[in-house]
Amino acid sequence: MKRLKIYFDTSVINFLFADDAPQLRDATIEFFEDWVKTEKYDVYISNIVIAEIEATQDNDKRTQLMEVIDNYPISFVAEQSSDEIVQLSELYLNKGILPAKSKADAFHVAICVVNQIDILLTWNYKHLANINRKYKLKQVNLDNNYLHPLEILTPFEVLDDEQT
Repeated sequence: MKRLKIYFDTSVINFLFADDAPQLRDATIEFFEDWVKTEKYDVYISNIVIAEIEATQDNDKRTQLMEVIDNYPISFVAEQSSDEIVQLSELYLNKGILPAKSKADAFHVAICVVNQIDILLTWNYKHLANINRKYKLKQVNLDNNYLHPLEILTPFEVLDDEQT
């Protein structure tokens, strides 16, 4: 059976260290230990994630976040900055599906769609992991002939007690 392709936005990596949100932190740690480390999924990030991490003001936290990428089997998506990705991300912004200040989120979604990623994993409920935005994004994708279904989920929704 084909392994699912999962893309992490920056929030997923950040929540490994979210001591102010222990339930989300613990779910993220469990996901990394039980699913990422064991390579049950093909896990991807993009240069957008690296840029967001590099913008972290706290040097120690920035180092911790970069070490996650070095210490787990996480790959870079093949296509990260094509005209197609730029145009699709601008479409999400221009249609008001994502706010103008969420340009990085629009890029995360477009990168996943163009690379035919199965799941965009995020803790960003406001801009990504909510039913209204997911529906609108799916509609734009279908209207523009992007037929590979992209699920936008949180680690809670991907954890599996049965560990198949």
